[in-house]
Amino acid sequence: MITNDEMKNEMLESPIGGLLFRKALPTIIIQLITVVYNTADTYFVARINTEASAAVGIVFSIMAVIQAIGFGIGMGCGSIISRRLGASKTDEADMYGSSGLAASFLCGMLISTAGLIDINGLMHIIGSTNSVLPYAIKYGKYILIAAPFMCMSFVLNNILRSEGQTSLAMIGMTSGGILNLILDPVFIFTLHMGISGAAIATMLSQIMSTLIMSIIFMTGNSIVKISPFKISRKIETYGLILKTGFPTICRQGLASLSSAILNIGAAVYGDGAIAAVSIANKLYMLIRNVILGIGQGYQPIAGYCYGAGKKERVRKLFWLSSISGTVICVLFAILMFIFRVPVITWFRDDNEVIKVGSNMIIYMCMSMPFLAYSTYVNQTYQCLGFSKGATFLACQRQGMCFVPLALILPRLIGVSGIEMLQPAADILTFVISVPFQIWFFRTQLDNKEQAKGDLI
Repeated sequence: MITNDEMKNEMLESPIGGLLFRKALPTIIIQLITVVYNTADTYFVARINTEASAAVGIVFSIMAVIQAIGFGIGMGCGSIISRRLGASKTDEADMYGSSGLAASFLCGMLISTAGLIDINGLMHIIGSTNSVLPYAIKYGKYILIAAPFMCMSFVLNNILRSEGQTSLAMIGMTSGGILNLILDPVFIFTLHMGISGAAIATMLSQIMSTLIMSIIFMTGNSIVKISPFKISRKIETYGLILKTGFPTICRQGLASLSSAILNIGAAVYGDGAIAAVSIANKLYMLIRNVILGIGQGYQPIAGYCYGAGKKERVRKLFWLSSISGTVICVLFAILMFIFRVPVITWFRDDNEVIKVGSNMIIYMCMSMPFLAYSTYVNQTYQCLGFSKGATFLACQRQGMCFVPLALILPRLIGVSGIEMLQPAADILTFVISVPFQIWFFRTQLDNKEQAKGDLI
């Protein structure tokens, strides 16, 4: 097992290019596996009918809430842990890890219970039509049951990443993704369980990931030690975790809101439009999650370096991450533009789905080159503890920029407004991020005395 001193030396002294690659590659794989959970279901369920495919998109709003809580708590305690380890405060890192995991389980149980009480009403609220409702209920029921395990797996994953053990985190998440790919066709078609089979496969996959990552901690293969005896009884502990992770909760929670808004807006144009939005968003998530994966490799390195006072190294890491991410986005945008129709058809061979979905991808390709920079500006604020600025930036993409556009564009240009909604919000988010990055670098990452507080 690697010690914290060995990990700290690697984070602070290794050449940044190779270090970023080693830490980012496993997290990119983890992010792609997260997409697999949804994309696999979207692909196999689309073989049933258009209504079932639309149901997966509807229930994604619920999954986004679960991810918001799990990732939020995980990013909160993970950011604190990496800075504590960088400052050689391992006991505090253990306490935040144990407390974060306990909090995630309790929050997952609350989500599960609240959602199952009136699942019919919940599905209507998040945009289900009457024809989609039976499929949405069957799928959403098992996703809600899995909520505690999903929240815990996100926290365990973030703790492993925060201590630099990205390869171990990858093993836990990848195992669940592979299991999901295997079980989906077996449950849906061989056992004739339909959309319920897809949901059960996802539930079992999440449980598997949680168990594997739990074993990593139980067998002493992690730097951070998780123990019920190290769970904090101080409200301040959970307040700091929540404060640090709040940008992620906002970002993921607004993803749920934006997904519901898209579904409600698309429902005006029929179930085919809902299915198209669902499929196109899964493809967009594929690229966005690669960018998030690079950022999640960057964040623990930045946390270690900032905690140790190596600010120039953080600056270089930011620019290396931004340039690498932008190049990847441009390449993906070209490929998606060329193959947009075959890819949409591969999911669902329906004329309306293909028309709306392929148009949506064109707009998405236009905004992709702006994704990386704005993502890493936000992540820099969060991982270094600047929660106010991080929260403000996190609320832009699918909140402050998205919601006003959602009220304006569809009314002005109809279904085209639905298709270009998220890409337009992404470009606005990029514009807003620029002054935040300039201010942060001038006041926090130079050799002068650091400014107090956030830009806002």
